[in-house]
Amino acid sequence: MSENLINVDDALQLKRDEVIEYYKKHVNPSLAKMFALLNFDRHYVRASGTSVWDSDGNEYLDFLGGYGALNLGHNPPAVLEAIKKVTELPNILQAGMGTMASAAAYNLSLLAPGELSNSFFCNSGTEAVEGAIKTAKIASGKSRVLYCRNSFHGKTMGSLSVTGREKYQKPFGPLVPGNELVDYGNLKALEVMLENNEYAAFIIEPIQGEGGINLPTDEYFKGVRELCTEHDVYFILDEIQTGFGRTGSLFACQQYDVVPDIMCLAKSLGGGVMPVGAFITTKEIWNKAYGGMDKALLHTSTFGGNTLAAAAAIAAMKELVDQDLSQQALEKGNYLLGKLNELAKEYDIIKEVRGRGLMIGLEFNQPDRGVLDKLSGGIVSKLSHEYMGSLVAGALHNEHHIITAYTLNNPNVIRFEPPLIVTYQELDKLVEALEDVFSRYKGLFGMAIKSAKTVIGGLFKK
Repeated sequence: MSENLINVDDALQLKRDEVIEYYKKHVNPSLAKMFALLNFDRHYVRASGTSVWDSDGNEYLDFLGGYGALNLGHNPPAVLEAIKKVTELPNILQAGMGTMASAAAYNLSLLAPGELSNSFFCNSGTEAVEGAIKTAKIASGKSRVLYCRNSFHGKTMGSLSVTGREKYQKPFGPLVPGNELVDYGNLKALEVMLENNEYAAFIIEPIQGEGGINLPTDEYFKGVRELCTEHDVYFILDEIQTGFGRTGSLFACQQYDVVPDIMCLAKSLGGGVMPVGAFITTKEIWNKAYGGMDKALLHTSTFGGNTLAAAAAIAAMKELVDQDLSQQALEKGNYLLGKLNELAKEYDIIKEVRGRGLMIGLEFNQPDRGVLDKLSGGIVSKLSHEYMGSLVAGALHNEHHIITAYTLNNPNVIRFEPPLIVTYQELDKLVEALEDVFSRYKGLFGMAIKSAKTVIGGLFKK
């Protein structure tokens, strides 16, 4: 048996076809097919900064950025060096307090707004949400949670139960009971829900990432803070995608001048190298939830706060602050938003440009139904609606070597979340590539035709 196992050296020598075959057989066959449809099944072999390279030597600019996990770029040297320094320490030792975890928690308490001071480390964003919900429930003595329509908080069962899209929820019912929906950005609707029900917490994103890069009014979150305080409901803010500089401040809530009761973090906290998640709350809430030796172990994680992950978090926080990447994100984001808005005036395919900092969404219009639908039995409209975002992303990827993707809850929106170290020259390259795609395919009509041809052709080819 041992002689048949692949070691790391063998894995490094795998060819593209072998990777595809193993992925189809042993990982996710349908996802492999989806990648193949749009020629996304490249074999990437190296990454640094904002760039990745495939096995044919082609360089790609990464404007997806690991859904916000790569604020420092790929393989940041400072994070890799920090991990090397701790390789001789015990990585997982539950019978003691972790040196690196305690230091990471201290750093986080200095950076977090308001009185947020006590952190729990885990391995991912969805785990951070799970922990935040559990903490709100035990500290409040209440069990119900209010969440937003079109939100995304993760796909484990508790997080999924407060993720506002039926597509992801329905196949796994029954979900955790006692959770209810409210429209994002609607302060009056929130007030009505809080007046008529007893909730432990209200969980929300500062900007809905997977929802399509949706922003509320600037006044909305101040109202949320006031209403949660008035009705004795914990305000949980999911900063998993927006945190650590992405939107132009260290945390997006600072731009709204509010402080949540519990804040969820992950993605770029691990420097794009280690899986690290966390939630942070106040001493008062922590003590209500876990104060006393009888409650100290009610919520734990075997790998949470391990030495390697915590060291990566320490280095990532230091780099983000030392390089002032929040300010860089603000300035570069304003620059890119300006350029994209200029494109929107010229091309009818663009419905709206929205975002903050380097978290930007581009939403596309849909073509009118017409003779092509009559000839195709409606397939052109259907495909353009379901694949327009991925078609533009595919054109950027295959023709211009720029990586991006559509948002999960709204496939008509592609996102731009490059590493915060992206250069202005690279931002210009993205804009020039978009202009080339839109001009060559002659806007909505051309992209609709290409959508049908590409997807139908892919189904026959792959």
